Amino acid sequence: MRTRAELFRYAGLDVQGTILTGHYELDGRQFSERVSFEGVGDLGPAARAVAELWYVIAGLSYYKAGAARRVELGSTRLGPKGRTLLHAALRDGLGEFAYRNDLDLDDVVIAGGVEVERYSPALDPNRVLTPFGGGIDSVVTVTRLNERLEQSLFIVSPSAGRFHSLEATATVTGLPVVRASRTLDEQVLHGDPTFYNGHVPVTAMVTLLAALAAVASGRGGVVMSNEHSASVPNLYWRDRPVNHQWSKSLDAEVLIGDALGELVGDGLVVASFLRDRSELWVAEAFASEGDYHRVFRSCNRAFAQDNAQRAASWCGECDKCLFIDLVLAPFLARERLREIFGGEPLAERAREAQLRTLVGLGEQHKPFECVGDPDESAVALRAVSALAEWRDAPQLAEIAARTSPERTFDELLRPQGPRRVPAHWLR
Repeated sequence: MRTRAELFRYAGLDVQGTILTGHYELDGRQFSERVSFEGVGDLGPAARAVAELWYVIAGLSYYKAGAARRVELGSTRLGPKGRTLLHAALRDGLGEFAYRNDLDLDDVVIAGGVEVERYSPALDPNRVLTPFGGGIDSVVTVTRLNERLEQSLFIVSPSAGRFHSLEATATVTGLPVVRASRTLDEQVLHGDPTFYNGHVPVTAMVTLLAALAAVASGRGGVVMSNEHSASVPNLYWRDRPVNHQWSKSLDAEVLIGDALGELVGDGLVVASFLRDRSELWVAEAFASEGDYHRVFRSCNRAFAQDNAQRAASWCGECDKCLFIDLVLAPFLARERLREIFGGEPLAERAREAQLRTLVGLGEQHKPFECVGDPDESAVALRAVSALAEWRDAPQLAEIAARTSPERTFDELLRPQGPRRVPAHWLR
């Protein structure tokens, strides 16, 4: 039985050249995280202010070890909008963590902190950074962004070594790379039986590192690749939505933008290029990008922090593999998909329970993975089950017949909801 900690303390952020070192304490136990940048100059005052916002959100990776009842910011600079972001990241960004550990984080008190100074760095709106993960979403963003923009990729690599599949996919783009290398505290990497474990809002941390790199290099945009479905919760628990993808959601995007705005003004735009797009729209767009089919990877097992545990190919077993196979199937020939995945997750009988869950028919909620909402999955399955080349997998039609999606295939290929994308990012 784990016991909650009493105090999580922000012990200070060191900035040396292009290296950040964040220090934290949990009931006196010390942690540190180090991030080094390649492709940017030394961090000036505006970039350092953004670094402090990153430092605050990155602290949740260590806060979660004890789920302390009190958070002490000390002399950390954090404005009102930054504080609002931290509150949301702790309660909603750690929503899945709280659900899995049956913790109520509404009792957490956040104290301390000092006011921020607002800067006006010279940022070029036509120079942008695109955080790149090597999956279909970031590939589509890269290839659909206005070609008149000066675009560079932003990649976060772990201290254990770069992700081969990500690097191979980035090479196909032909774009320059700005990089951050992240070294997590060994205590968190190796675990401890006294620690709580669970999901943290990693994408929010990556977004803020990209914003820091953009400010440090005079770029006026950070182009994210989060689809409309990222805002859909997995379930409701204690009358609150629990969303594995909270830090990819529109709510998080707005909060991050507001918190950055009080530091550097409106010269920096952070928005998702795919915000009003469905997973099916993205899959259709990716299907036409043949140069990427042999190298892209969305299976999470390819991105394990421990190099020895990384999968060299698609595992074909996880919900992410199954989902990507499903949404690409209406647009790519079955043989081509077999070549990509080295098998057929969608046709395997062993994946039937997972498939039912993806389309909203399973006994469990939507998987805690970066997958589309059940409605999108059901529409994709209906489309696939009607294709002649998949008729030797009758279970697909059997499952599809039980679904009742609210949208049609054609509707999902049209814009879905609002977006914050500036006009000059579009072609």
